[in-house]
This record gives sequence, C-alpha cells and structure tokens, in this order.
Amino acid sequence: MQSAYVVLDIETTGLDAKTEKIIEIGAARIRNGRVEAICQTLVNPARSLTERIIELTGITDQMLDGAPYIEDVLPEFLSFAGEDILLGHSVRFDYSFIKRAAVNQKFVFEKKAIDTLKLSRLCLPELPSRSLGALCAHYGIVHTAHRALGDALATHELYKRLCGQFEAADQAEPYQLICKVKKEGPITPAQRERLLKMLEYYKVNPECEIDRMTKNEASRMMDKLTFTYGKMSREIS
Repeated sequence: MQSAYVVLDIETTGLDAKTEKIIEIGAARIRNGRVEAICQTLVNPARSLTERIIELTGITDQMLDGAPYIEDVLPEFLSFAGEDILLGHSVRFDYSFIKRAAVNQKFVFEKKAIDTLKLSRLCLPELPSRSLGALCAHYGIVHTAHRALGDALATHELYKRLCGQFEAADQAEPYQLICKVKKEGPITPAQRERLLKMLEYYKVNPECEIDRMTKNEASRMMDKLTFTYGKMSREIS
C-alpha cells in the first residue's frame, strides 16, 4: 500500500471534460494511512446546472453563485497536490478535468495514480457493480455520495480495505496518467458581438456567463443556436 498520496474527487456539470465544468473539488493528503490535511471547495462553473446534476449532487445554482471560479482555486489545489501520486475511483475522469483547467492557466499537471476502480475490477470480479457506492456498501463504508470530499474519503477507505484483503492491490504500482489537452483561448470580441446579436435575435437568455466562455464554447453555442432556430436574416446578422 502506498504510504503517501492525495486522494481526489470532483463534481462536474457533466461527463465530458471538453465541454463540461468542475463544480466541486475534494481532496485529502494521506500519510501512512491517515488523513493529514484536506482541500475542499465549491467552484462556480459560470453556467446553470441541469436538474439531473442538482438532483445527483444536491449542489444548486444558488450554492455556486458566490463560489470562486476555477482559476481562483486551482493554484491552491495544485500546491496541495504537490508531487504526490493521485488516488481516485476512475481517477482519469477527475484528472482530465483538472488537467484541462491547468493547461488553460498555463500550469503543468502531470501525475502518476492508483485507481481503485481498476483494483476492484481485478480483485472483485464477482461483484455485479464496482461503482464507488456499490463497493462502499460491500465493505460497509459510510460516505456522502456525489459530494467531492465525501467520495474522496470513501475512496481512501476503499483503498485500505482492498490492500488489506488482496496482495494485488497492496502491491499495485502507480501508473502514469495520460491526457492530451490543448490550451483554449477566451471568446474573441467578434464572437462575443455575434453571439450577443444571435441571442437577442432569437430572444434566448443564455444560461452561462458569455464573457467567461472559451472560443470553442462560443462556437458551439452559435452552432447550436443556428441548428435550433435557423440562420439569422442578413439584415440582422
């Protein structure tokens, strides 16, 4: 079992790191099996949450209104993570979101990790599900599901149980996480002007902060508006 690591979990607006945003980060620094320090924060995604995400996490738009943006909290998390390996349940998911945010802010975030999902698939193939919730139920681990710090601490406990029961988990070595990301530039003045015209023309209220969009996000929104409502007339555009 690894003696030093940072266990990480995040909550997001959706599953695709290319298009979705972080809404909560929860992490704990572990030394010799014990929690040494924690890092926890809500994150304002600059967009409205879907009903599904609100129902799943219990996090609401009102809770995020006064929360810091990712660029305000990421340096603190990166400092907290330091040079430690990461532990997570399906850890590449969490890593991909943090890596994208880091690249956009010109930070380097290269990590090795241990994934309790991979370990549970190896050690517990007979279980019908290896979701974090199912594994916590299997081992009697109490946790707050779908909240970042609760899931992170539950993952830490799961790792200890797996290592205590299975030599394959106890001897598992960290592997290099691979996630190729290109830096995304902010929305251009021309994009902003055209997008605002389109929103006014179609009488659509945006469910995100226009000035915090990337170029790719602005392009996707304009494409979606055109697909949904059709092209604007030449006089308006």
